[in-house]
Amino acid sequence: QVQLVESGGGLVQAGGSLRLSCVASGRIFNTMGWYRQAPGKQRDMVATIANTGGTNYAESVKGRFTISKDNAKNTVYLQMNSLRPEDTAVYVCYARAWGTNYWGQGTQVTISS
Repeated sequence: QVQLVESGGGLVQAGGSLRLSCVASGRIFNTMGWYRQAPGKQRDMVATIANTGGTNYAESVKGRFTISKDNAKNTVYLQMNSLRPEDTAVYVCYARAWGTNYWGQGTQVTISS
């Protein structure tokens, strides 16, 4: 049974930082990452990381967010710096294994101006 459990969301002021964590269990994943969904908007990719270490970022977060992964713990992290009000969203952990996508429940990130 696959589980993705996120933690680390919260409320911070603009310019602040947060670190999200997602612990995955149930199988080994080829790719893990984070998506986000703001109210009334579609879910968008934020950052992904492959088992090879290759990363991919949305243009809007490049230079501010860093994704990393601890393969031994099957955990993916998202370090978010220089946060902006437009980063406010539910951040959802994502994992992919052999053509199947898995999603966490999401964690709320709110940035006040």
